[in-house]
Amino acid sequence: MATQLSNLSSYDPTQVPSGEGKRIGIVVSEWNPTVTSSLLRGTTDTLLKFGVSPDDIMVEYVPGSFELTFGAKVMIEKSNVDCVIILGCVIQGETPHFTFVCESVTQGTTQLNLTHNVPVIFGLLTTNTLDQAKARSGGRHGNKGDEAAITALKMIALKEKYK
Repeated sequence: MATQLSNLSSYDPTQVPSGEGKRIGIVVSEWNPTVTSSLLRGTTDTLLKFGVSPDDIMVEYVPGSFELTFGAKVMIEKSNVDCVIILGCVIQGETPHFTFVCESVTQGTTQLNLTHNVPVIFGLLTTNTLDQAKARSGGRHGNKGDEAAITALKMIALKEKYK
């Protein structure tokens, strides 16, 4: 979704499945905490809005974005969750580190989705600047956390449809 063309927090609430009775795991990177705490707030607020109980939202923190996929794997294997949302933020720097981390998290998330029967939702911001990250974590472009929560509820509903 091109952020320029759509606010990340824009959606039709009639098209969002209920989260009642659903258990959601959220893995949050401690790196760039101003951004990731805003993403977490957007995610949890949206999940609560659509009926997920506060007791059914499990949040775990990992040191950085690279560790998000391992955190998601642990939640899938060691807890009874219907879905896992990863939240992080990688900002382009002067070295190739940005590329390595972004590719690793992308590939790791894809691998988890293909090898486990629990959807893993990609809530990783990959931006050129801190201002872009702030704009997408509660600023002028909305909150990627809202989008991740809605995606989670829709993917749980898809999975349940074909049980």
